Amino acid sequence: MQYNIPRIVVGAGQGRSGKTTFTLGLLRALYNRGYQMQPFKKGPDYIDPSWMTFASGGVECRNLDAFMMDKEQIKSTFIKHSLNKDISIVEGAMGLFDGLDIEGSNSTAEIANMLDAPIILVVNCQRITRSVAALINGITSFDERLKFGGVILNNVARARHQNIMTGSIEKYCNIEILGTIPKSSDIEIPDRHLGLIPAGEMESLQKRVDKLGSLIGDNVNIERILEIAKAAKPLEGEVKSAPIVVEDKKCRVGVLRDRAFSFYYPENIEALEEAGAEIVYIDSMKDNHLPDIAGMYIGGGFPEVMAEEISANKTLMAEVKAKAEKGMPIYAECGGLMYLCRNIINNDRNYSMVGLFDCDVQMEKKPQGHGYAIQEALEGQVFFEKGETILGHEFHNSRIVNLADEVNFAYQTKRGKGIRNGYDGLCYKNVLACYHHLHAASVEDWADNFVKLANKFIKK
Repeated sequence: MQYNIPRIVVGAGQGRSGKTTFTLGLLRALYNRGYQMQPFKKGPDYIDPSWMTFASGGVECRNLDAFMMDKEQIKSTFIKHSLNKDISIVEGAMGLFDGLDIEGSNSTAEIANMLDAPIILVVNCQRITRSVAALINGITSFDERLKFGGVILNNVARARHQNIMTGSIEKYCNIEILGTIPKSSDIEIPDRHLGLIPAGEMESLQKRVDKLGSLIGDNVNIERILEIAKAAKPLEGEVKSAPIVVEDKKCRVGVLRDRAFSFYYPENIEALEEAGAEIVYIDSMKDNHLPDIAGMYIGGGFPEVMAEEISANKTLMAEVKAKAEKGMPIYAECGGLMYLCRNIINNDRNYSMVGLFDCDVQMEKKPQGHGYAIQEALEGQVFFEKGETILGHEFHNSRIVNLADEVNFAYQTKRGKGIRNGYDGLCYKNVLACYHHLHAASVEDWADNFVKLANKFIKK
């Protein structure tokens, strides 16, 4: 089936070129003009999408990842959420052609090719003038399959700087200049660890998105970008429908979601709902008691930042531990793993956590694991068949310490860092806690297995 979906992909020659600055500003400028848009982020990322969701007025950003999702899943996700929108905007990651191998198999360029979407190229113009034309020509001629809608010049210093670059591009390049963004320091989103600060954590920084919207609205040809998006050819694909749930009564699955725990793919939550779960959100700092639930999903985030507040909520942590001891299924990723350990050690201070696992978490200044991961499910965990391959990713600045020599691991790590010596995932009864982040699209039985465990727990 063919779908008319106005769309663009935002790419750059390298990271730190201004893709996120431009994308957030474009989303907010379009939102301010009353357009309906759907944001997407290429690759495994939680933080940029939180800002993109905010910038677009609350439309939840979706991830498109060619490592964890196949082509049909990517197209299905894209089409499903783009229907009846004025424009869909995909922000790329790293350089346009950067991927896991020399073929760029999971690059932003491959996503653009799959979606047959025009690319808006963002160029960082610091310390460059006439050479920008050579840079643009090199990028636009590298892969003849790609379509380029135009170029955005970012970090433009003065009028003379702009004039030399625009003149060079007009003379030597066959590409339209869609805007020039002046250099500005008060629109930067500060970094934390491996990405941006989550949008919900520092409300004052959200005002910068409004500044970005004004900046892009004043310096970029918004209407021309909409024309380019609308000119994209009809996209052929199929939208995967949700399975029919046959359970008479839905089980309730608690999801720890607050300022400390915010790293969730929306598809994971939706997959649990489609499998028959009713989702109940829990705040690790404000909710003193667990609701009536039969399972728990604890995602990632920055629990070390809120460790003092989390640690103060002793009654909630005690109830989580008690439920786990009774056999309630819990699936925990990264921050969730940290939450279920004994202590978080940060800046020489200890913050007590749930203590389900007899080990501690040590925060470090540098990443301890970063990138795509491949796990093989081991015997002893309850969420997957033994030998099943679990695709995902990890990014964490913590490491597990004071762990016993004999441990029941859930995964053998084929790619990635994991917890220790090529293994990831701590197991106890019906609990699996790991550094590995999975996407429901790549592990289609995860949600079904989770809900089956929850229903079994109800019947005990």
